[in-house]
Parts: sequence; C-alpha cells; structure tokens
Amino acid sequence: MIGFYSFLLLEKFLMLLPKKVRRAFFVGLSFFAYKISKRYNKVIRQNLQFVYGDNLDEEFIQKIAKNSFKQLLLNFLHTMEIRYYSIEELSKRVSFENDEILTKVREQNRPIVFITAHYGSWEFAGAMLSALREPFVTIYKKMKNKYFEEYLLSSRSKSRMEYVERNGATRGILKTLRSGKSVAILIDTNVNKKEAITVDFLGKPTSQIKTTAYFARKFNAALIPALIHENDDETYTIKFYDEIVPPKTDNEEEDIKVSTQMQTDWLSGEILKAPEPWFWLHRRFKDDYPEAYKD
Repeated sequence: MIGFYSFLLLEKFLMLLPKKVRRAFFVGLSFFAYKISKRYNKVIRQNLQFVYGDNLDEEFIQKIAKNSFKQLLLNFLHTMEIRYYSIEELSKRVSFENDEILTKVREQNRPIVFITAHYGSWEFAGAMLSALREPFVTIYKKMKNKYFEEYLLSSRSKSRMEYVERNGATRGILKTLRSGKSVAILIDTNVNKKEAITVDFLGKPTSQIKTTAYFARKFNAALIPALIHENDDETYTIKFYDEIVPPKTDNEEEDIKVSTQMQTDWLSGEILKAPEPWFWLHRRFKDDYPEAYKD
C-alpha cells in the first residue's frame, strides 16, 4: 500500500509538468529501460527471429526494441492522463478514419465485436473509441496488486468503458451482446490451447482465440477491426477497417475457423506492414513454440 500511495504522489507531481516535459520524461524512461533490460530485449529479439528468421539486420532489431519500450511507457502515460484530463480535452488529440463503417452497422441495429491488438497507444485508443464512438465492454486480467488494478480500471471506466474479469468473462460478454451492446477484444495475446484453434498468425501455425468468431456468429455481430496510428507526438488516428464477413454455413466449426483465420490475416498484414508499434515484448508464441524462447 505504501508503494502505491508513493506512486500516486509521483503521479501528481508528473501531472503538474507541462505536457511536452512529461512526455519527454516517459520517453527518456523508456530508453533507460531499453538499455538495462536484458530480459525483455532478449524476448524482443527471440520474437523477431521467430517471425522473420535469423538473418535479421541488427539496426532493425534495435529500432523495434527501442520503440517497444517507448510504446509501453507511453501507454502508461496515457493511463495517467486519462485520469486527469476531460474527455473533451483528450478528444482534441484524436481523429477517426472510416467512420462510415460504424454508421452502416448502427443502421443495421447490430452489436459490434471490435477486434484489436496491443498495437501503438492501445490504452488511449480504447478510451477514445469508447468515449467518442461506441461504448463497449472489454476483458481484463486480474492483477496481483488490487490497488493498481483499481487504478487501471478507474481510468478505463471514465470513458464509458465497462469490463469483465477474464475468468468467467464469457457470461458477461454474452449478456452484453444479447442486449445489443458492443465488446472489444485483443486478439494478439498468448492463449490456452484448450480455448483456442490453430490458424496461421505471422506465417506460423499458432493457437488463437475463437471466441470473437463464435460471438459474431451467435449474435450476428459485426466484426470490425480497429487500430490506433500515431500521427506525431501529440495526435493519433483510430482507423476502422472493413467489416470481416465470414461464411455462415451448416458447418459451424469450419466457419469459426475461417472467421478466426480472416481476423489473424488482417492483423498479420498490419503488423508486417508496420511492425514497430506492435508489442514485441510479449512472449506470444510460448505455448506453441516454447523452444523459441530458450537460451
């Protein structure tokens, strides 16, 4: 508890600083973390070698590594700022691309399953999407420290975002979609094989969650991909991609696999097109390919 209250004091001090100074502090902190963290630099390198092969340019590896730490620290900064700034103030920093995709779905009175990832400033993206376009329910993983968990959830709830804990989340998601509301699910996390199916992700057969495909099929929900892109140090664009429309035949199992593959094809394409913003610090492939993370 003492550590948490000390953190809150530090937060108050940081929020008194000019915005550019505060951002520079977190960018500097990210560079320091990049320099001293052998463990996570190793994970980044292992992920890149697994996806791209061993013959990687060292400059490319270091560029990805620096940006991965930077994105992590900026997500933490955005969590703090969301707690202090009004939605009106924050909205000046974000624009939306392809709004007509949401408009079309709303006109059809269908719920939405937003599929997204740990890509760029995902905390800011979630807050702005929920506050300014479509309030949604999302899943969170219970933290060991209940004070920091409440801190994180309080930041998210300010933007009309609701949440359910991962254990037993299915019931809450079903209730949400049944009532015509929307959910947002990160599809790039490592998953339990018992809850997944195997599809190609970044060119590798990988266990992938199938719940997004199941929910969309059961409730005729629109599968809308969404990612945030950084324009400059101050502004961002949240981009909606074309609705993923999977087949719906008598073979439900095969349809769900096709739907899941369509989702991972979209995300793989975006990551390979611009790999820097993705969260390479995460051991995404550890259950399917534990050997990728050995010394």
